[in-house]
Amino acid sequence: MEFRINEAVLYGAEGVCRIAEISEQNFMGEPKRYYVLKPIYAGRSTVFVPIDNAALTAKMRRVLSPEEIYALIRAMPNEAALSIDDDNARREHCREIIGAGDRAELVGLIKALYNRRLAQQAKGRKLHLADERLLQDAEKILYDEFAHVLQIKRDEVLPFILEQINVGTKG
Repeated sequence: MEFRINEAVLYGAEGVCRIAEISEQNFMGEPKRYYVLKPIYAGRSTVFVPIDNAALTAKMRRVLSPEEIYALIRAMPNEAALSIDDDNARREHCREIIGAGDRAELVGLIKALYNRRLAQQAKGRKLHLADERLLQDAEKILYDEFAHVLQIKRDEVLPFILEQINVGTKG
């Protein structure tokens, strides 16, 4: 898949990035062409993705269109929550989902971890730190993309999603 300068893409856990340039860099003693990514919501960081590295360029995904986001939001109430009881297996699977960036799976992951947090709170306990971090990472990826594409603030994303779901269930 070819990408262009100034195009917005998702890149792994970095979230939404803008392709600032495509340039030749000499990091390992030999010149290579790189996509130079600037995360939109992560300040001053820069990510260099070698164009000839299929594994790394596969982590670059086009952002969804507004229509695709609305369809995803409409499907959220029906999206099954991830259900893996073994802590280590669940966390490994969660990391795979976050790395792959499938938005429907991210929704299922967020629902599962949110439900797990509520269950822990009912017992007077907190969500494990590792699960809390996975939840934050998944929310960051999804909310950053929604905010960017829908041109709203990141902290407006969850209220927007809830409003859309409520409108959809009333109609």
